Amino acid sequence: MGLESVPSSKTKPFLNVFDHKIVSPPPAWLMRQAGRYLPEYREIRAKASSFLDFCYTPKLAAEATLQPITRFGFSAAILFSDILVVPDALGQKVSFESGEGPRLDPLVTEQDIAKLSGINLQKLEPVFETIDRVKSALPEETALIGFCGAPWTVASYMVAGKGTPDQGPARLFAYRQQGLFQKLIDLLVSASIDYLAAQIKAGVEAIQIFDSWAGVLPPHEFELWCLKPVKAIIEGVRAQYPEIRIIAFPRGAGSHLPAFATICGADAIGLDTPVDPKWAAKEIDQKIVLQGNLDPLALVAGGKALESSTRNILEAFAGRPHIFNLGHGILPETPLEHVEHLLKILRSEG
Repeated sequence: MGLESVPSSKTKPFLNVFDHKIVSPPPAWLMRQAGRYLPEYREIRAKASSFLDFCYTPKLAAEATLQPITRFGFSAAILFSDILVVPDALGQKVSFESGEGPRLDPLVTEQDIAKLSGINLQKLEPVFETIDRVKSALPEETALIGFCGAPWTVASYMVAGKGTPDQGPARLFAYRQQGLFQKLIDLLVSASIDYLAAQIKAGVEAIQIFDSWAGVLPPHEFELWCLKPVKAIIEGVRAQYPEIRIIAFPRGAGSHLPAFATICGADAIGLDTPVDPKWAAKEIDQKIVLQGNLDPLALVAGGKALESSTRNILEAFAGRPHIFNLGHGILPETPLEHVEHLLKILRSEG
């Protein structure tokens, strides 16, 4: 491939990786890096009456986005928001109950889905204002990532009305009423394209598509509800913004990953915790950037567990473009000094 190695101080290390450059040390950001493990986040979270209000208050959401950059100097900031602003903007009632997670009016019948309209981007204007605020405040070397939830994951909440252990309600719905479920997925594909395009217009430089529940689907359904919709979103976004960098994160995809990575069209694939880095480095197309995949619990544990796990990942991905991240979101109980130690390891290895 003739990969070029460049120092991390050149332009934006995070974006350099997408140009098939091996950046040393690798750029790093953490999923949920703006969150409850930060005391400054907990302080501003108390200023909003609900989590959704927090997401829709640009001043607070921008501050939350910037906090981990100010404290740790990650290579990229990720927009502080939530995947469920999309069903909210489609007309489904969405709320967040303290200690219980999201609550939505469940989609049970054809009439329930028929009530959903096209995405109301005006309702999401606070999100785009947040992006504008963050862009003007970010250090020059720090990239900004936007995101959305993948249709399957978002639909699983919309159908059940809440999070469930195995996404059983959505899976049953898809088996029993495949045509109707396809209508919901198609609606979400269209809405996601419009939402991501609006984020890009507002200033994000990369996007990540989170399919947090891809791993519960058997092979045929994985192709139908995970791979095809994500591919359609990527094609739709690229039709408007051909140069945008796109990361797909099909959590739990396991052995589906090599085919998913090749077919979906993303520039980078996020690897979740159970994926063997050496296997991924060998089996996934060399042209595709790999992102991940430190166990969040190794970060909580710190010490030798953190050090050995981090170095094993760096060793596995040596010789190909890599973005260092976790295999899932950072946990609220993560000690701040462990995040600092992780970054020290990464920077010393570069």
